[in-house]
Amino acid sequence: MKQRLQGFIENTLVQRVIITLILINAIILGLETSTDIMNQIGPLLVAIDTVILAVFVLEIAIRLYVYGTDFWKDPWSLFDFSVVAIALIPATGPLAVLRALRVLRVLRLLTMVPSMRRVVGALLAAIPGLGSIALVLLIVYYVFAVIATNLFATDFPQWFGTLGRSLYTLFQIMTLESWSMGISRPVMEEFPYAWAFFIPFILVATFTMLNLFIAIIVNAMQSYTETEHQETMQGIEQTKVLSADVSEEIRLLRQEVQALREAMIKN
Repeated sequence: MKQRLQGFIENTLVQRVIITLILINAIILGLETSTDIMNQIGPLLVAIDTVILAVFVLEIAIRLYVYGTDFWKDPWSLFDFSVVAIALIPATGPLAVLRALRVLRVLRLLTMVPSMRRVVGALLAAIPGLGSIALVLLIVYYVFAVIATNLFATDFPQWFGTLGRSLYTLFQIMTLESWSMGISRPVMEEFPYAWAFFIPFILVATFTMLNLFIAIIVNAMQSYTETEHQETMQGIEQTKVLSADVSEEIRLLRQEVQALREAMIKN
């Protein structure tokens, strides 16, 4: 029974059906944000959403029965369980606000589509490197924010009046959103050499640090892909070795059968 259910839940067609239901559910959750649509076909959308949720619950229940304790050792399975569990929270009461999180069911695509799963895995693998870059960027931000507050707080308190405002303004500058005409040039009217502050900050924070973020992510994805390729090749090699062992056993069995036949003919 358990093997049949495992074969059913791992079947490619079943996986495609689940992916299709996730996409349909995503569309329904979007339609439910429209008051006009809900007034027209609201009960139908709610009914379809309930049916899809029931399918998801059934799928999780089957996986729990098939995999047992191994289910809780798989991070992707834990994510699926959490997303479906959130959708079961009652729509009333103190936890009703969590019902808004049921849109997280759309994220189940990340666990169902292998290519998406590889991307997420690579991003998670890149977190340690990204954390180091983030700390360096934070230090750069803090240094430049303190300098900006000391230099420009008196004349431009709306942008640099406090350390917090300076940090936010520098974040805007880093995104290159109206940094020149909106901030830099007005400051340069009072401080002609302010460009010597803004340009180095942009070069360091925007062009250098952000490119380092991209480089680490690309390197992590490459390493993750290479690791998967090596594991696949190891699996192929193990299959070849197993096939060779089976072939050798068959050859030995044939020799024994042949020897028995010859012995019987002699007798």
